[in-house]
Amino acid sequence: MEVHAMTLTLTRDERGGLTHGPAPRPPRWPRWVTGWLFVLPAVALFLLMGAYTIANGLLLSFAKWNGFTPEWKWVGLDNYADLLGADPSLAGDLRRAGWNTLQVMVAVPALTVAIALPLAMMLNSITRLRAFLRSVYFLPYVTSGIAVYYAWRYVLEPDGAINLLLGALGLGTLRQPQGFLGNPDTALPTLILVLVWSAVPIATLLYLSGLQAIDRGLVEAAQIDGAAPRHVLRRIIWPLLRPITVAIVLLGVRDALHGFQIFLVMTNGGPGGHTDVLGLMAYRLSFMKGLSPTLGVASALGWLLFAGAVLLTLANARMLRRVE
Repeated sequence: MEVHAMTLTLTRDERGGLTHGPAPRPPRWPRWVTGWLFVLPAVALFLLMGAYTIANGLLLSFAKWNGFTPEWKWVGLDNYADLLGADPSLAGDLRRAGWNTLQVMVAVPALTVAIALPLAMMLNSITRLRAFLRSVYFLPYVTSGIAVYYAWRYVLEPDGAINLLLGALGLGTLRQPQGFLGNPDTALPTLILVLVWSAVPIATLLYLSGLQAIDRGLVEAAQIDGAAPRHVLRRIIWPLLRPITVAIVLLGVRDALHGFQIFLVMTNGGPGGHTDVLGLMAYRLSFMKGLSPTLGVASALGWLLFAGAVLLTLANARMLRRVE
């Protein structure tokens, strides 16, 4: 015999008498309320550290401020005009930093593609130790950047390992008595090579994934028809890998526009400004000018770099649509 328990409550009917009935259930929250309660901390953190910071930085680009005075001095578009040539004291440094940035933007993606694609093809062609070699080539990407930059700086010093190795191999004429980072002619090319060294691993893995996704039948059919390896690369593999190449180039350009850590740690823009870039200049205008009201100019430079990155992203999207 089953006994069904039910909680009864006394309620008054229309005549005022007492009747028995089931207890009312407590109200349930809508599911969307529960969902918002879970995401609310993340949204609040984004609004505080993201949206507020971005909006504040945009407003700061229209003002003069040194970071300590209680009020800003609004100057409108003067900061942007100064960056575009109105301020002679900034023109020379901006021109040099812009030229260095342009060299990095062109050289790093080009060298990365030129090294990563053959490396990926070699890894794709071997069967033994593929996983081991892939891990070895990926190590530069997962290693802490700041620690690696310090290690490279020690290696490139006048008494560093590279000069010692060149002397041991009988290539003393290639040694740099000032160090590779102390010579104005070799400082920027050396930093470009270090950037390429750190960018090749991820590019190699992207190319390797693309090569493994290519239908092997296309390559075999071309080989049966007598196509040479260079023709297979040019006519089949390269067109199919073009979207990956565009992505790799965009990543290199983005790092050249916004990355400044390697230039700060290894040379701080030296010698004589030969390794100065726009990102490093924005950092110095923000934090290395003492009480000078240059935070607004630094913010304006950051927003100009952001606009350049957006334009490059739009160009990349258009190129991808053409490829598809």
